[in-house]
Amino acid sequence: MTTADLIDRPGAIRPGEELDLDALKQHLEPVLGSAANALSIKQFPGGHSNLTYLLTSGNERWVLRRPPFGSTVKSAHDMSREFRILSALKDVFPYGPVPVHFCADHDVIGCDFYLMNYIEGLVIRRDYPTELGLSPDQIRQQLMNFFDVLGDLHSVDLQAAGLHDFGRPAGYVQRQVDGWSRRWADAVTPDTVNCDEIITWLHDNMPAESGKASVIHNDYKLDNVIFAPDNPLQVIGVLDWEMSTVGDPLMDLGCTLGYWVQASDPDFFRQSRTMPSDIDGAPTRAEIVQRFQERTGLSVASFPFYFCFGLFRLTVIGQQIYYRYYHGHTKDERFAGFLKKAYTLQKMCDLIIKGEVIN
Repeated sequence: MTTADLIDRPGAIRPGEELDLDALKQHLEPVLGSAANALSIKQFPGGHSNLTYLLTSGNERWVLRRPPFGSTVKSAHDMSREFRILSALKDVFPYGPVPVHFCADHDVIGCDFYLMNYIEGLVIRRDYPTELGLSPDQIRQQLMNFFDVLGDLHSVDLQAAGLHDFGRPAGYVQRQVDGWSRRWADAVTPDTVNCDEIITWLHDNMPAESGKASVIHNDYKLDNVIFAPDNPLQVIGVLDWEMSTVGDPLMDLGCTLGYWVQASDPDFFRQSRTMPSDIDGAPTRAEIVQRFQERTGLSVASFPFYFCFGLFRLTVIGQQIYYRYYHGHTKDERFAGFLKKAYTLQKMCDLIIKGEVIN
């Protein structure tokens, strides 16, 4: 296998998620010119929320993003929001896809959608692609580069980007803790874990605002990042901006570290990892925090809080998915496993609260 085989590629469109190609051709002709007449469509397989398609015409390629079919929660799948933030970032943050066109006319494909440029590259998922042949030192540099890009995002000048009025940064930490606590209460099932102690601890140990308002991604993880095929250490793209806003960058760091399982963690937590962050060479959370502080000038003095919040947030997301399965809203058996995932994350939060996991 070569690095070319590791490039994230689209495939056949899933049944029920087809797009009206003729309507798209007609709508996009003023945007793409004659290339619109020869468009073909495939679908990227990843993702549990917004849907992503590859549009091809000759040697030209674009990506189309749209909400999931049947969604009635506009705020959770706001295409105009994604398009606005990518439009604002394109001249100040070189890793976001470049937006090309936004469409609010539901007569085209039945929903809002937008078009952006296609970034071809490597995506790292649960298991590290050993085919890359990287040494532990190179892997360390690659993963440090991953966090450096997050720090670069948090350092974007809001005025220069025209995002000074985007989001509500004041009181962001409090709203996040309160909001995810409510979401937890709304997703509880009879067989669920008890998170009362975690919620109380998060409220009691909430730090002051960092004092910096930044663009935050809110789902920055390895499979939302693209690495260069000819230089796998280099980040060339950041995807999935649907939850991005302006808020406290330390909360964004905590959300990313909630995914970050390291080699010294308990086995029960390592077995639940969704990224190969415990591979030989990978930096520890303490090393990541130190690098982040040096790069951004921000102090992460309340690390246990941010890490615990990141884990609790993932607990809630998993419980929300399990809630749908428990109540028969979906028959997908994969969703049954999210109950065990919630238990695992809750156990890790308990260790943080007891002071047994610091970094």
